[in-house]
Amino acid sequence: MKVLVTGAAGSIGRVATVGLTDRGHTVVGLDRVPQPDGEEGPWYSVDATDADAVAAVFEEESLDAVVHLAGLADEANLPDSFTSHVVTTGALLDAMVEHDVRRFVYAGSNHAVGRTPRTDLVGIDTRPRPDTFYGVAKVAAEALMSLYVDRYGIDAVSCRIGSFRDRPESVRNLSTWLSPDDCVRMFHAALTATAPGYAVLYGISANTRAWWDLEPGRALGYEPQDDAEEFAASISPGPDDEAEGAHVGGPFATDAFNRPALDRTS
Repeated sequence: MKVLVTGAAGSIGRVATVGLTDRGHTVVGLDRVPQPDGEEGPWYSVDATDADAVAAVFEEESLDAVVHLAGLADEANLPDSFTSHVVTTGALLDAMVEHDVRRFVYAGSNHAVGRTPRTDLVGIDTRPRPDTFYGVAKVAAEALMSLYVDRYGIDAVSCRIGSFRDRPESVRNLSTWLSPDDCVRMFHAALTATAPGYAVLYGISANTRAWWDLEPGRALGYEPQDDAEEFAASISPGPDDEAEGAHVGGPFATDAFNRPALDRTS
């Protein structure tokens, strides 16, 4: 498949670009910044909020799919969060419809359900419980994807990513870790699953202490191979472990992230 990867210069984007290429996909990179040194292949330095610029990329390239990774990776005010995650999604989906591109894969987030208390295994049927405006924007982007699936018949998969790291770094990460290799497996599965319609999976590795249900991903062909438990002996307990374990969103669900929706000048 010829795949447009947005946010291709980011930490997940660079892993996805290399990994999907190794799996036989042709990757077209898109990011606001220039192509990183050593990277090869088509590249567009484009802001994904610019619908005209995004449409021009689709006009230039004959694409089969989009993997949308671009966006603020942390909390912001509500307008900035929506612009980063919802407006960019809308610009890409409109271009897909115009150019008959049928598969959309989204870097969703565990923070879409981050205020869910840590008790039982969390499934995809758990109601949206965002922990931040970042999480709210991820939920809204998923809703927009669902609309386009129903309205235009495309296929769209939201991969609600846990904690993407080279290795787990905290007690919480033992439950939430997504390894680089499993990240590539996840995106490949989301790209190649047969007629998923609108689907959600949880983007974590096969962690012994997993907080999210991996079965929806397995139904789409995502078979994670790594387990954070391999690193458990090297991770020491920390002072924030109890607070970060109270809700599945970890620190994002704590009072430290409370802020007004809008920044006021007076």
